[in-house]
Amino acid sequence: MRNVKTVQKILSQNAPLEIITQPDDLNSMLQKEWLRTNRLGAYCSSTVVGCNTRRYHGLLIGAANPPVTRIMALSMVMEQLVVDGKTYDLATSEFPNTFSPLGYEFLVKFRDDTAVEFVYDIDGLKLTKRVLLAEDANAVAIHYEITNPRRAGQLLIRPFVALRDFHALRCVDQPSRFRVETTPDGMVIEDQEIAAPPLQLFSQRANFQADPQWWYRFQYRMDLARGQDGAEDLYSPGVFIWNPGKNKNCELFASLGEKHDFNFNKTVINRRSRQDKFIKSVEHLGTTAVRLAKSSEAFIVDRPTADGQAGASILAGFPWFADWGRDTFIALPGLLLTTKQFELAERVFRTYAGNISQGMIPNRFDDYGGEPHFNSIDASLWFVIAAERFVQAGGDEQFWQDVLLPACRAILEHYRSGTRFGIYADTDGLLTGGSYHTQLTWMDAKLGDEAITSRYGKAVEINALWHSGHCILAERCKSSNPAIAETYARQAEQIAQAFTTTFWNDPFGWLNDCVNEAGWDASLRPNQILAVSLPYSPLSPARQKSVVKTLKETLLTPMGLRSLAREDPRYRPIYGPDWESRERAYHQGTVWGWLIGPFIEAYLKVADPTSRAANVSQANQWLADFDIHINEAGLGFVSEIFDGDSPHHPRGCYAQAWSVAEVLRAKALVAEYEKAE
Repeated sequence: MRNVKTVQKILSQNAPLEIITQPDDLNSMLQKEWLRTNRLGAYCSSTVVGCNTRRYHGLLIGAANPPVTRIMALSMVMEQLVVDGKTYDLATSEFPNTFSPLGYEFLVKFRDDTAVEFVYDIDGLKLTKRVLLAEDANAVAIHYEITNPRRAGQLLIRPFVALRDFHALRCVDQPSRFRVETTPDGMVIEDQEIAAPPLQLFSQRANFQADPQWWYRFQYRMDLARGQDGAEDLYSPGVFIWNPGKNKNCELFASLGEKHDFNFNKTVINRRSRQDKFIKSVEHLGTTAVRLAKSSEAFIVDRPTADGQAGASILAGFPWFADWGRDTFIALPGLLLTTKQFELAERVFRTYAGNISQGMIPNRFDDYGGEPHFNSIDASLWFVIAAERFVQAGGDEQFWQDVLLPACRAILEHYRSGTRFGIYADTDGLLTGGSYHTQLTWMDAKLGDEAITSRYGKAVEINALWHSGHCILAERCKSSNPAIAETYARQAEQIAQAFTTTFWNDPFGWLNDCVNEAGWDASLRPNQILAVSLPYSPLSPARQKSVVKTLKETLLTPMGLRSLAREDPRYRPIYGPDWESRERAYHQGTVWGWLIGPFIEAYLKVADPTSRAANVSQANQWLADFDIHINEAGLGFVSEIFDGDSPHHPRGCYAQAWSVAEVLRAKALVAEYEKAE
């Protein structure tokens, strides 16, 4: 088997990444994943050779109940091109102990552009395949173009249909009742055993020919590496046949539900035009920032407000997460405020503000359209922080008064008096909540009834958020309601005093992680960085510096902060390989990319202002590895997590909203700090 060596290049700051392929290393190609999404929650994704390595890879994953209830509709297509009477296979798939076909051998270039692009050279004939998701429908178009169509006898395109929940796998032995109906320009297929819309496949230039087949044991190496089932059987209803003749191009459309075709080139132009508007805000930050800004669109979805108005939300990560409240408001400043997309930010705020219940925003919206889940202590507090950053970034002050202020007050007042999960303000003013069996903070891994990182009671970052929330309202209410502002100011002062007394660990020079009836948990974790990075700190300047210094020396890695110090006996250096070991490692040493944002922010706050140039250089050095990483896993994205030990392999989601957002925000913070010199 021949392998593939890659040469990567970006021609200019706004140009797409090009990967030039040469025979050498196929494995590296299978680790590079592309992703395209739309505002419905639909997406398409695979590797740069088109070989699916996850059950979540496919050419059309639609949202049956936008933006959730995602259905793997069209898994892949296999192409065969006839040139001068000889047939060439262009697709690549993995089966147990083998690859077949070996289409990657003809792949000469992959472009990570608005439409992902594969360029094949077949005996001197160039075929370009481009994949583009519709803007406003569960639909995808696959565009083929041949440079010398007279040499090409036929292009045969065989679709492989999954029509399953995107978390599941299809097996030929499972009950299925595929019904295929031919149409003038293609076919419609549905599985009458599952509650999913039909899949429509059609083309104006390629003719459909029924030829039903089952193909067995497609192998997904990334699922296998995660200790999951990684074999799937797929159904192919037939083949589309295109005889190029004088026509240089052909398109195959797939729609989940209603039939939908669209103008390929016009859609590309519209999408580029929209991106050009918001990337202008980050062009001065360099190529990586521009690519991250473009990628930020992948996470934004439409979600109606509680009263049915146009709202929005932020998906936490691909390939498997929907929208989570905590992730949304950690990510919103980087994704939408750094790029000056204030109207979109307002829509997100309205969606969550309209879903506040007992002072809590949803921890997450249900993956299948059910009732929201409220099992989080910090998501609502992050809403308050994001609201403050919205105004600081130049957001509408009236929107603050009309929407954000009432929501923020409702959050703080309900939290103070008491809400779900035993969350309330104790007599010392600090926020407490949860029990030994709950996982209400962002460190939320759980096995059965066991909370892996049980941080109930008074957690350090929760109370840093709680303190900042009160300071924010004290400041924002000064002109409109001085009495209320004074109340919040007094409460903030009480919280700050109790915070220092409760959390500062003088022998170690860092903050305790959590305090409850069992005592003080002095685990060295990154959560304490928020006590420095948030808009208001309850710590003295000297103690802020001590926290930053400690975390820099113990938890900082090139890809973010470790979730636990390596010296701790519970430390887990590798994330995986099976489900239980992943859960136990998730917050016990695993590196989190999003934490680089708070760390950089905290570092710049406490750094010696007389050494600005050196501080900027150091901060940029800490961010430099992300410039490399965005070409290694999810192209243009930042992964969710990384192994605690070097070389810090990327793990989890290959595209994580708060990771992208916080790297982008950190770059903007460094630029602002440098400019203020």
